Parts: sequence; structure tokens; C-alpha cells
Amino acid sequence: MTKATESSSRSDPTSKAEVRAASPFTVHRSPFTIRRLGLADYEPIWHRMRDFTLERTASTPDELWQVEHPPIYTLGVAANSEHFPRVENGIPLLKTDRGGQITYHGPGQIVVYTLLDLRRRNLGVRALVRRLEQAVIELLKGYGIGANARQDAPGVYVAQAKVAALGLRVRNGCCYHGLSLNVDMDLSPFRNINPCGYPNLEVTQLRDLGISDPVASVADELLGKLASGI
Repeated sequence: MTKATESSSRSDPTSKAEVRAASPFTVHRSPFTIRRLGLADYEPIWHRMRDFTLERTASTPDELWQVEHPPIYTLGVAANSEHFPRVENGIPLLKTDRGGQITYHGPGQIVVYTLLDLRRRNLGVRALVRRLEQAVIELLKGYGIGANARQDAPGVYVAQAKVAALGLRVRNGCCYHGLSLNVDMDLSPFRNINPCGYPNLEVTQLRDLGISDPVASVADELLGKLASGI
């Protein structure tokens, strides 16, 4: 069984520099600042969004960060070892501070981190989850694909297969972490775990649903849905 790595509670200046170097451009779209971070390691991005949340003020604009990560399994605060990788496959395992169980990130998956002041938006966590799910549902609807959310298991599903996962952390009325959408990736690492803590949960992606648009194009569509729907 793979042993999880637990990150230190403090980020260092190198991590912040790595994130800045990975940020090719920023788009200002009221009421959000949207950052496209390209392909970037998970841990420095996590440290940076956590620090952003701790340091923000009542006037700090909300941000959406869109990124892809190299292969990694991440564990939520409720993660149970029975859901961990069954065999060693060389993919690192990292304990984080988001909600939920275990999931997988890899190239070809769109990750959007939602750095929001929930108090300012008068928005509860459950309502935010529903809006995030609805943005993905509306995106898929535009491609002619019917999708749905589930009350018992957050995320977005096509038939019984999960195409998008959610995990959030709230501190001082502000949230970070966000959602992931499988677009065109290697899904085999999901078969080595119980995704989101559900044994035998099927996982799908847009490519397998007949959508051949590039990841960047899908990301633009998703960011637009999120910016208008949150």
C-alpha cells in the first residue's frame, strides 16, 4: 500500500516563486480574477491558494485558478486507508486539507480552484457545491450530453460514471480548492483506488463521451460557466 506524504503546514518562498513562474497570464473578468497556470505541481499550488485565503482581506477580489497537474493522488481530511491505492504504481500520494476522500489528478484533467469570499457573496457551502456542479452540467448540456448531480455523493455524473469531482476547504468564511473535470486523460490510475471513497465507482471523461475539443477550449467554456454561475 502506498504511504501518503503529509505536507508541512507552511509554504516556503520557493513554492510561491514556482507558482508565479507557472502563471503565463491573468485575465481580469469582473467579479473574478482568472488565472491560467498551465501544467503545475500540485503541492506549491495548494500552498499558494491556502496562503492567498489566509492573507486575503474583505476587499480582495475572488479568483479562479485553472490548472492541470502531473500525476498525483490527493487525500482529503476524511480519507480512509481502505480507499488508498491497492498496488504501488509510482504515483505520489499527498495528504491535503480539502474535504472528502481520495482522488486522482493528471494531465488532461481540468482543475479549477475557487478562491471565494463566501460571506461577501452570502453563499453557503452547499449552495456553492450545487453551483459548481451546475456549471459542469450546463457545459455538458452544450455538447448534447445529459449529466446530473447526486445528493449522496457530490460531483457530476453521466449515467452512473463520475466525470467531475469536488472538494473544498473553508477558512474564516472564505473557500479554496474546487473541482476537477476529466477531459482527455489516462483514467487507469482511478482503477487502483476507490474514487472519492466509493468502491467500484465508474469514472469517465469527455473524450469517451465523444467530445474531442482540446482541453484548453473546454477550460475556457468551463471558466465562463463558473464566472457567470457562481
